[in-house]
Amino acid sequence: MNEEVDELATRTRLGDESALADLFERNRAKLRSMVAFRMDANLRGRVDPSDVIQESFLDLAKRFDDFKSKQSMSPLVWMRLVTMERLMAVHRHHVTTQMRDARRDVSIDREMGLGATSVSLAAALMDRLSSASGKVIRSEQKAKLHELLEQMDQDDREIIALRIFEGVTNGEAAEILKLSKQTTSKRFVRAIDRLRTAMQDVPGLEQWFNHN
Repeated sequence: MNEEVDELATRTRLGDESALADLFERNRAKLRSMVAFRMDANLRGRVDPSDVIQESFLDLAKRFDDFKSKQSMSPLVWMRLVTMERLMAVHRHHVTTQMRDARRDVSIDREMGLGATSVSLAAALMDRLSSASGKVIRSEQKAKLHELLEQMDQDDREIIALRIFEGVTNGEAAEILKLSKQTTSKRFVRAIDRLRTAMQDVPGLEQWFNHN
């Protein structure tokens, strides 16, 4: 599989659109998960993540030289970078043009550039945990989770977001965060253990944590 992906990446760097399309389809689900997770709450319900993905493919098709110049970058990480740029552009178009607030513009850039905030990650985790347990998470449990995430290092929050909500592998997360695979793996296990301990009073979640 790796040899096949490497061949497709080589052809893409040479401007082969069919190879790009193949690589894109292989990574479409992960890219869509990234967009769905990181999309601003103000846009949900108004912008379909699939539309952002389609626009990002058009962007990718215009940037063969960009990928060619990044020989050490894997196809997924390159596609994710371009898709993130497209999502930021969508945010600015739909949000900042309406609000005309420079401070809000900075806030969007910070959230989209640096990644998952404790607020966005807590909300996403609450939805996931509620679905897994079949029970509504109490307000005090939500506050506890938010406080725990706020105390975490930014990279630890990003690792949780990448592994759980974007569905990337440990190696892909390591490349995105520019960390070693060993460090990324250890930090993910540590972060999940902290979440498990903090949320142990939520019924039915042990199986979910073990799965992740």
